[in-house]
Amino acid sequence: MMITTSDGIRLHVRSVGSGAPIIFVHEFSGDVRSWDAQIDFFSRHYRCTAYCARGYPPSDVPTDLQAYDQVRAAEDLADVVRAVADRSVHIVGLSMGGFAALHFAIRHRRLARSLVLAGVGYGAKPQQQLQYAAAMRNEADRAQAVGMATFARELAGSGYAQCLRAKNEAGWRRFADELTEHSVTGMALTLRGVLAARPSLWHLEAELRDLKVPTLVVAGDEDVPCLEPGLFLKSTLPDAALCVMPRAGHLLNLEEPAHFNAIVFSFLTAVEHGRWSEWRGRADALGASQGGEQ
Repeated sequence: MMITTSDGIRLHVRSVGSGAPIIFVHEFSGDVRSWDAQIDFFSRHYRCTAYCARGYPPSDVPTDLQAYDQVRAAEDLADVVRAVADRSVHIVGLSMGGFAALHFAIRHRRLARSLVLAGVGYGAKPQQQLQYAAAMRNEADRAQAVGMATFARELAGSGYAQCLRAKNEAGWRRFADELTEHSVTGMALTLRGVLAARPSLWHLEAELRDLKVPTLVVAGDEDVPCLEPGLFLKSTLPDAALCVMPRAGHLLNLEEPAHFNAIVFSFLTAVEHGRWSEWRGRADALGASQGGEQ
């Protein structure tokens, strides 16, 4: 189905299953199909929704750069939540989708039941911002210069997709084929308006420390740009845990779908039963009970 955002853009939305609602938010090179293995599994227990971000057909592809930014990405997610759910929702976001989920929760915390932030960290450190922004603008220029077919081939052949290729050649080819169906205009504007312009996670520290939403941060140990940001999110968000998946890269849900699903299912089950916050370790209490011994 299509829903219309608060600024008049139509988004393609897919919902299936019944139960507590989960919204899946895709990364830059993905779309609604990226979550098929998760929706197949979680729809047995939850009402699952995934959508194509603006700029990703069959969602609308606005041609004005002003239609793309990190705030708008968060508001699009809020519009999807309001369209498909009558209560707070679990959000599972990968990379660009994880950033959108985090900004959504900061702006609409009452709508967020929990957050899974996977592969969040590219360009997130303050000292990386200028270089990262320039790189994203260069990528946008490259995409528009060579066209979608060539740009898709280059993206699929780049380092962040190689763990997927090594583990699942057929899955990687499917990922690469789906990339060719994207809009080069939408991807270029997303690079310029969202990825190149989003704020550093470290500049959001005050808002993050005040975000008391159950959160699971997930990173692959081969996805180096996300490891330090993952630790930062773990130490800054009040109710967060960090899971590092071994021998995994950036496309976690595609590389290791069964493992990823099991990790997220355990987290959501704990949240749904009110146990997640109870499991948090209390080093100060432990030290007091042991007389401060190490």
